[in-house]
Amino acid sequence: MLVVKVGGGEGIGFDALCQDVAALVKSGQKLVLVHGGSHETNVISTALGKPPRFVTSISGYQSRYTDRETLEIFAMVTAGKINKLLVEKLQQVGVNAVGLSGADGRLVQAARKSVLKIVEDGKRKVLRGDWSGTPEAVNTDLLNLLLEQGYTPVIAPVALSAESEMVNVDADRMAAVVAMAMKAEALLLLSNVPGLLANFPDESSLVTNLPRHRLAQGLEYAQGRMKKKIMGAQEALEGGVGKVIIADARVESPISGAMAGKGTVIQ
Repeated sequence: MLVVKVGGGEGIGFDALCQDVAALVKSGQKLVLVHGGSHETNVISTALGKPPRFVTSISGYQSRYTDRETLEIFAMVTAGKINKLLVEKLQQVGVNAVGLSGADGRLVQAARKSVLKIVEDGKRKVLRGDWSGTPEAVNTDLLNLLLEQGYTPVIAPVALSAESEMVNVDADRMAAVVAMAMKAEALLLLSNVPGLLANFPDESSLVTNLPRHRLAQGLEYAQGRMKKKIMGAQEALEGGVGKVIIADARVESPISGAMAGKGTVIQ
């Protein structure tokens, strides 16, 4: 079992990814695909007159401030446009993909963070009315049902709270929770960089191997959203996933390449 997360950053195309998924599925590999959608959400929300607002938590992690209007735009873009484009491309290469969000069938349940504690302009602030969450539980019965019948699940990063409220969740951490629940041999986090870079954005500074006991050092290297990937990797490994690979989504055969060791291997 593989869980693959493909990022939603600028410059990531899906054609090579889908071709690779098709080859793996045809060979008998069971696979769950989780995707992001940050760049496209930024573009569309700005066009709709609702430009994104990113905030930094007290612990130093950046996230999207998600009021209710932003949540609905995020769901429209990720669970609507991006999810269905991925399903379309996978169907075109012979993969019987099923597009879902974490809200469908209570696939992913998350703890809503209605209040955010942030640092802005050097000051600590409290933001209320947030509709984001931390993924916690996965409906593995639903995923196994689909996989056993030959379907490939494609999951958008929208989940449900315990109160059945739709929430925006980080796709890397959602993929980590799915990988843990499905007892995956590997979690692949594919992005628009070759992996963890010791000297961002110098791609020649790629960290090829990162033992789990050095994850704290990995966090020191990580910039921006890479911090969430390292956090997701740590959660996945602690939850029993065999290894995590952070790799480049912009190359030919990105999944096969990552499994062959291209990227940052964490185990």
